[in-house]
Amino acid sequence: MASPQQLLQAFDSLLQPERFKDYGPNGLQVEGKGEVRRIVSGVTASRALIEAAVAAQADAIFVHHGLFWRGQDGRVTGWMKQRLALLLAHDINLFAYHLPLDAHPELGNNAQLARQLGLAAQARFGEQDLGFLGGLEGGGAFASVQLLAGHVEMALGKTPRWVEGDGRPLRRIAWCTGGAQGYFEAAIAAGADVFITGEMSEPQAHYARECGVAFLACGHHASERYGAPAACGHVAQQLGLEHRFIDIDNPA
Repeated sequence: MASPQQLLQAFDSLLQPERFKDYGPNGLQVEGKGEVRRIVSGVTASRALIEAAVAAQADAIFVHHGLFWRGQDGRVTGWMKQRLALLLAHDINLFAYHLPLDAHPELGNNAQLARQLGLAAQARFGEQDLGFLGGLEGGGAFASVQLLAGHVEMALGKTPRWVEGDGRPLRRIAWCTGGAQGYFEAAIAAGADVFITGEMSEPQAHYARECGVAFLACGHHASERYGAPAACGHVAQQLGLEHRFIDIDNPA
């Protein structure tokens, strides 16, 4: 058993949110009951995840995508009202960590995606050092982006979208999970042969063709399913709490 403040202290100590300039508040977003025995982790604080946590009799939820974001409409109506009503009615604590969870060198989204794909990080790049740069564990290269895409699909269970670049062997691999397509130019500048992220916007296809660096989008949700259970499971084990990861299917 732990208090919400003990959980907050443990998560903050692990993820160090004070180091990041983020798009919303990290930490305890909704306060619930004062004793936590069971915690559920998930990617997003959706109504479906909250309902699943209620069914699991959880006292707390830990997510990557919380409820509150900079610049959003502050009114408690519609989907926001529904999510908050569920949390408050069942006295559930909600913890959310965005960029700090992406960045953790061992338990974060980027580190855990690397584990799924068999990649080894050697350096960081991009704003707030959120991008990872490295290659295959043990060395080697993918002969083509088609082969890399097949490898990613086997590992993540989702068919990626990709742009080939100039067809070079893919030895230096850069990656940043989620909606990090804006990091592509920094990955190119860092010397990557390919950049892996969750989403692709219109400009990235042109950059790939013009700069020769391949681009692969494997899904926002698909790329960020691994950090939340890793970090939350680590803290739950420290504090002697029950932990369960609940993956709410999302085509994104």
